[in-house]
Amino acid sequence: MKRLDFLIPYEAIEFRKITFVTMKSSHFILALSILALASTFAYASDPSPLQDFCVAINDPKDGVFVNGKFCRDPKLAKADDFYYSGLNVPRNTSNPMGSTVTPVNVAQIPGLNTLGISLARIDFAPNGGLNPPHTHPRASEILLVVEGTLYVGFVTSNTDNRLITKVLYPGDVFVFPQGLVHFQFNVGNTNAVAFAGLSSQNPGVITIANAVFGSNPPINPDLLVKAFQLDKNVVKNLQSNFWWPNN
Repeated sequence: MKRLDFLIPYEAIEFRKITFVTMKSSHFILALSILALASTFAYASDPSPLQDFCVAINDPKDGVFVNGKFCRDPKLAKADDFYYSGLNVPRNTSNPMGSTVTPVNVAQIPGLNTLGISLARIDFAPNGGLNPPHTHPRASEILLVVEGTLYVGFVTSNTDNRLITKVLYPGDVFVFPQGLVHFQFNVGNTNAVAFAGLSSQNPGVITIANAVFGSNPPINPDLLVKAFQLDKNVVKNLQSNFWWPNN
């Protein structure tokens, strides 16, 4: 059988090489574009401030709405917009939880708006003062104990639900990841004091028992009976209690 040789001109080979390289480059650029777009979406929820500060005001007149608050004209900002006094004063812990949280967020310091930080003081009564299980939907928390002994911890998300705990003494620091249920409990026989830094000017707080059994209007008891596997009378009793808002 006669062999047939098909000769491809050199120019055609070079053209195919260039086309292949161009296609690979196009795919690479497309992939980078998609990643860049995804990154933009990932950071879109909490962008960095585009100005030095945004002092929050309640009156929208002559203001610009930024991150949940209206901003005062920066030229009208004053020192008191960035100032809070009294965090050294012990708080009254004579309540059912035996604790009081004193927040210092954008509601107390208007100049915190858009800055992504806030602070809180937590006072605990002796022998069982409790900051009950709660979450911060918009912030991680770092806790510093300055007085007393606290048993602290958080629970990981489903399906592990692993409890991670530690007993803290003055000078100890513990971190609670954003959104996870956590608590602090005074296991000492003296008052305890801690300070918490949070990664939002408005971290929010959801106290679990208050939200579930103290909602307004109440959650249907039949739903809670099934969710918690409790007797209906127990659920109704829990819903009739006053859930102390220590935060």
